[in-house]
Amino acid sequence: MKDKYKYSTSQLFNFAKDSYLERTSRPIYAIVFLLPFIIFYEVGTFCINTDILNQSQIRVVAFVWLQNLLESLGFGGKFAWVAPPLAVVVILTALQITSSKQWRFWIGDILPMTSECILLAVPLIVLTLFLSSSAGPEGNISRFDDSAIQAQAESLPGCFLVTGSSLSPLSAEAGEVGPGQSLLANIVTGIGAGIYEELVFRLILICLLMLLFQDVLRLTHIKAIVLSVLISAALFSAHHHVIFVDGQLGQTAAFNWTEFSFRTIAGIYFAVLFAIRGFGVTAGTHAFYDIIATIINVVFFQQ
Repeated sequence: MKDKYKYSTSQLFNFAKDSYLERTSRPIYAIVFLLPFIIFYEVGTFCINTDILNQSQIRVVAFVWLQNLLESLGFGGKFAWVAPPLAVVVILTALQITSSKQWRFWIGDILPMTSECILLAVPLIVLTLFLSSSAGPEGNISRFDDSAIQAQAESLPGCFLVTGSSLSPLSAEAGEVGPGQSLLANIVTGIGAGIYEELVFRLILICLLMLLFQDVLRLTHIKAIVLSVLISAALFSAHHHVIFVDGQLGQTAAFNWTEFSFRTIAGIYFAVLFAIRGFGVTAGTHAFYDIIATIINVVFFQQ
């Protein structure tokens, strides 16, 4: 019990000071590493839907949740679309300050981090290919892209909308979106899900659960981690079937135990990864998984 509080809430495991693992788990590394992904998601979303500044329907749900929260706090208006990416930077900056870790950043760590994220995505790719093989020749590799808000879809002709959180890849409506834009939409959405789902279900939710179990209920550090990981993983999986947006519950995909179990396993995988490697590598792994899965779908499953 004496060592129970030696871990900070945002860094569940510690590494040797100034080692690669310690450096790249710092929040400042997450900011620098994920900033290109954040910019790509914002620019890519705008390119897919040029009316995105006025219509926020073409977004991953986790992004919209964060956007609605910030709007309720007064960060609304015409520039509400920029508040969520700024919130990511602000949250990570606050964690960097409170962690008392060094602010020094080695640019040479970016390539190893990228390679690490790609390699860490491979186990999920292999698992998904194994599971999808039972779906027959038309089976598709699962992606964790969040559901897009589809309200007023009829008023946005020509805009690529993400279908519900099904395991099938995104597909364009005939005559509206070409294959190139369909691929771009999948990649953009996957990157957005990687960042904002990890922000909501790992960085925010796990930190809150750790505070509850460890600081309020006084559970041991290990018990707090196990409960936080399992609960966050279950909620991560459930939200791909049922979402709560604008005060209403909605079903995005028919419940299926195989899909739910797979996403729960993935949620546990990302949660454990977050506990060990921090937010930057976890969000990067999620994003690269979606990118790789999208490319595999296009190359092998879509004729």
